[in-house]
Amino acid sequence: MRQLALDITAPPAPSFDNFVVGRNAEAIAHLRAAVTGSGERFVYLWGESGSGRTHLLKAAAALNATATYIACEASSAFDDPAPVLAADNVECLGSDAQIALFNRYNALRESAGGLIASGSVPPVQLKLRADLQTRLGWGLVVQVHALTDNEKMHALKQHAQARGFMLPEEVCSYLLAQTPRNMGSLFAALAGLDRFSLETKRAVTIRLLRDYLLIDK
Repeated sequence: MRQLALDITAPPAPSFDNFVVGRNAEAIAHLRAAVTGSGERFVYLWGESGSGRTHLLKAAAALNATATYIACEASSAFDDPAPVLAADNVECLGSDAQIALFNRYNALRESAGGLIASGSVPPVQLKLRADLQTRLGWGLVVQVHALTDNEKMHALKQHAQARGFMLPEEVCSYLLAQTPRNMGSLFAALAGLDRFSLETKRAVTIRLLRDYLLIDK
């Protein structure tokens, strides 16, 4: 019989300190500069799903008390007056929301504010209205590179340690081989494995991971 575990092992909030840098040192440097006013104030990040764009935008927004993070939706309004805006996944915006972000961009530029935006492709490939697409490409455009397998393993071990348990090498390798390889899916599987370990009062082993994957299907 499984005992339901309280979710007392929630991962820490995204920060630059708990991000596995890989080939993204330049992107982090630009984001730090953008939110602290020491560099280009308008930055666009692009990269494949699971590359860490959301983590980086949330980490950047957390550095500035006046910054606002928004996960873009079809109906996003962008009516928050914050002087620094982090707009994640801009390709999700509907037609009215695109106009709203275009207007907000212009207001931020006029008021010496800043915008960090992200999408899965470079600005020129975004299926957005042309004027917004152009604005997003005016500032720095930086690619977020996905992690290598070794970097993903390091990230998983680091994430497990933050949750309060050690992830053995063989379990880490098996998890990487048996689940979708983007970091969002891997972290979700790791969180589920952690809860399953607490509920069943069993150590984190390959056998436990196999049992968890069977019930999670």
